[in-house]
Amino acid sequence: MRSLIALTALLVTLPSAAFELKSPDVQPGRPLAEAQVFEGFGCHGGNLSPALAWDKVPAGTRSFALTVYDPDAPTGSGWWHWVVYNLPATTHALPRGIGKGAQLPAGALSGRTDFGGTGFGGACPPVGDKPHRYIFTVHALKVEKLDVPADASPALIGFAINANRIAKASLTATYGRN
Repeated sequence: MRSLIALTALLVTLPSAAFELKSPDVQPGRPLAEAQVFEGFGCHGGNLSPALAWDKVPAGTRSFALTVYDPDAPTGSGWWHWVVYNLPATTHALPRGIGKGAQLPAGALSGRTDFGGTGFGGACPPVGDKPHRYIFTVHALKVEKLDVPADASPALIGFAINANRIAKASLTATYGRN
């Protein structure tokens, strides 16, 4: 009987499966493909957002946000490449290329990036700099909508995401130019 009680206690305390982000286009720790490189600022690529999918969503999730961030950009504050928020809780994937102006799921919004506009902005580190990290993160949020102005900066949206996050899942890829 003791072993049955111990086994039951162990099963109750085991963590549930971790929230997970996957992509057929972004391989963790590997360089991004030319399709995910910016077109402009001296870079020449497809500027195409990758296909992304997430599962094992935590209980209580009421919406999602997606961010793509380069912490290695020589700005003192990194570089926001893509910010999408107010994704409905029923959304569990974004197709390849949706960051180029294709319609997001109903209610979802695309925030400004550090390139100055909305939508996906691909990798474009300075020539000769070490390869930069590009962190793709889906955030499970406890609110249906983030209360931010339509022209909010990526930092303000990030603040609202962090204040309402239940869990996050990330993929980190790299990209450098010689």
